[in-house]
Order: sequence, then structure tokens, then C-alpha cells
Amino acid sequence: MSNEQKKFLRKQRTEKVLVLFIQISIIVGFLFLWEFLSFKKIINPFIFSSPTRIWNTIYTLYLSGDLFLHIFTTFYEIILAFFLGISIGFFVAVLLYEIPILAKIIDPFLTMLNSLPKVALGPIIIIWVGANTKSIIVMALLINLIVSIINIYNGFLGTDHNKLILMKSFGASRFQILFHLIIPSSKNSIVSSLKLNISMTLIGVIMGEFLVSKKGIGYLIIYGTQVFNLNIVMSGIIILVIMSFLIYECVSLIEKRMNHQQK
Repeated sequence: MSNEQKKFLRKQRTEKVLVLFIQISIIVGFLFLWEFLSFKKIINPFIFSSPTRIWNTIYTLYLSGDLFLHIFTTFYEIILAFFLGISIGFFVAVLLYEIPILAKIIDPFLTMLNSLPKVALGPIIIIWVGANTKSIIVMALLINLIVSIINIYNGFLGTDHNKLILMKSFGASRFQILFHLIIPSSKNSIVSSLKLNISMTLIGVIMGEFLVSKKGIGYLIIYGTQVFNLNIVMSGIIILVIMSFLIYECVSLIEKRMNHQQK
């Protein structure tokens, strides 16, 4: 390895450490400022809570045994809705790409469904499916499925036309073209769809828990609102932020692994 390469790698490592340090500093500074303003009553601690109160609330939930019950419930619903959404979305996107006339027929309906406020369908979903976990999964699918279909399908359409012509000239079948060119070429779109899907799934699950759940982080937030305990509400929000960050990082790890294998 040359000196220039070593300097470049050293610069990259230094930059990563610097970025991480600044990010942590921002979070720590925000928490200290929040705690200070709340302690000095500059902001109303009853309305805005404080890091100390949130920590004590989370610890109390842990001692009561409710914390992990709520976390695991929401996590299970997110993972189930995520994999269902991305699997069905991928399958439908393949169908639309392989059958262009079907894509033309369905396109306006996808647009309408994507723009429809899904929460408006909440009462209907409860009547059709029941006030249970199924309603939560259906709500999440309504939010993440259309986005997945559109993103993956557009990724398929963006495949290099010259490569398509080349494979057809060599007599490749539609199956070979799909699995050896279309899908590999759309890797970035699929990964982007995964990232967007996980955020949409989280929104859908929490919306569903707001409506029907008796456990989960969404239920915890609604319960805190009903009893006017803002510490519980803020604790639920903080837990959601941490969960979404960890799940997003898992998807990013998959992306890095795919990029590494490609190299």
C-alpha cells in the first residue's frame, strides 16, 4: 500500500471519528440543555418532561415488566408487516414489469391508493378484520405496500436498455433476463425501497396501535395521552426513535454487505 493510500484511509477514519463525535456531542448537548431548561422551570416540565423523568419512567416500566412487552409487541408487528410488504411488493412489481398491459391498467389505481389518507380507512379495517393484531398489520401494509411496488417497479424500468438488447440477442429467456439482469441492476432501488418501507411500516404499525392495540409502544403513547401523563408519552416516543434507528441500521448493514459482495 502506497503512502498516498495510507494517508487517504487515515483521513477517512479521522473524518468518521470526527462526524461520530459531533453527532454524539449534539445529542448529549441537547439532552443537557433540555434537562437544564426543565430543572430551572424555563420550560414547563409537566408538558415537556425532561430526560431524567423519561429515564425514571422507562425504568419504572422495566421494573413492572411492561417495558419489554410493549417493545416486543411493536417489534413483532413491524417485522411481520415489513417482510410481508416487501415480499408482496416485489412480487407485484415483477408482475407489472413482465406484463406491461397490467401496469398500464393498475397505474392510476396505485396512484390513487398511494395518495389516500390511510388513517381514514381505520374504522373500516377494524370492522372487516377485527380489533386485533391483524388490523395493525393491514394498516401497515396499506402504507408500505404501494410505496414498495412503485419504487421497485421504477427500478426495473431503469434497467439499461442496451444490456436488455444484448441479452435478447444472445437468446436469453425472460426468466434469465429477469434474474440475471433486471433484478441485479435494480439493487439500489430495492435497497432504497427497504429503507423507505421500514419507515412506512413503523408509521403504519403505530397508527394501527393507536386504533386497536392494548399493548405496544403506540398503545403506551395513547395511554399516556389519555391519563395526561406526558412522561409516558415522551418515553414512548424516545423508545420509538431508538427502535427505528436500530432497524434502519440493520437495513444499512444489509446494503453494505450487498455492496461488498458485488465488489
